[in-house]
Amino acid sequence: MNVAPRIRARTLGQVHVPTVTLSHGGGGKAMKDLIDDVFVRAFDSAALAPLEDQARFDLCDLARHGDRLAFTTDSFVVDPLVFPGGDIGKLAVCGTVNDLAVGGATPLYLSCAAIVEEGVTIDLLRHIAGSMAGAAAEAGVEIVTGDTKVVHRGACDKLFLTTTGIGVIREGVDLGAHLAREGDVVLVNGLLGDHGAAILSARGDMALTTPIESDCAPLNGLVDALLAAAPGVRFLRDATRGGLATVLNEIAEASQVAIEIEETETPIREEVKAFCEILGLDPLYLANEGKIVVVAPPEEVEAGLAAMRAHPLGARAAVVGRIQAGEAGRVTMRTVFGGRRIVDMLVGEQLPRIC
Repeated sequence: MNVAPRIRARTLGQVHVPTVTLSHGGGGKAMKDLIDDVFVRAFDSAALAPLEDQARFDLCDLARHGDRLAFTTDSFVVDPLVFPGGDIGKLAVCGTVNDLAVGGATPLYLSCAAIVEEGVTIDLLRHIAGSMAGAAAEAGVEIVTGDTKVVHRGACDKLFLTTTGIGVIREGVDLGAHLAREGDVVLVNGLLGDHGAAILSARGDMALTTPIESDCAPLNGLVDALLAAAPGVRFLRDATRGGLATVLNEIAEASQVAIEIEETETPIREEVKAFCEILGLDPLYLANEGKIVVVAPPEEVEAGLAAMRAHPLGARAAVVGRIQAGEAGRVTMRTVFGGRRIVDMLVGEQLPRIC
């Protein structure tokens, strides 16, 4: 195996002003000091240390984890940047890790590109970078390369992050929205809608006596446990923008099946239900950042549920519906009153700038 050469330790630069200026994006010493002080010091990765224009990996090391690469990228523009249960940094890491994990991949490496508005405080950037480092450590991944741009005041809203992730898919794992079959069961790993409600509450649109925190979390450990217990799982998806309803419609369309869920079995916090009723929102469309939707064959449902419930991020795992015979591509909900209503794909945006 090729071993990366030892990089001589160097003294990291430090920022001595309270806010970001345009000089921090100019490519000179001020930019080097910003990158060193905020990102290199927080991420502390051997692969990042050389500060080359790319991170380098040994292919033999990647191949130990599986036989196919998984590659994903996402941008994060959440408002506000810091919210109950997380911030844009934690959100960026968890969102990218989860996008890899639900494809059956072991997440390994992330990149981070930051677009920073002139005037953002250095302390806020340090907080965000520290949060990213903590989330990466929890998920067992490294942030190994990145980019920083500074734009004029007003050209962006404080901070935008783009993260890209690489993982390796385990041998024998094949997941896809097109694989659902009649008789399969739909599961989720816990309470839905907390992230969307937390963001809306943090914007000050409505004061809540009971604070709601985002469910933002890296789910790769939960997915590992689930796939070990139920290797026949057909599909996984993290229910982010568009929520549970959008994921179910994607499954129904891709597999040309009908899906029915039970309102009484769908786990939603009472505070979130009340919040949505007051504001005229549907919790089925609220974003989540720590919830997965699982389609499993009926013979593996109990094993899958038990594995998720044994994990801290799956204690409230539940069966919410089933794949049925019926009109292909249609999703319905059996309501608490015994009737049925169509659960269609979200049209437009319930809440903008949610992740």
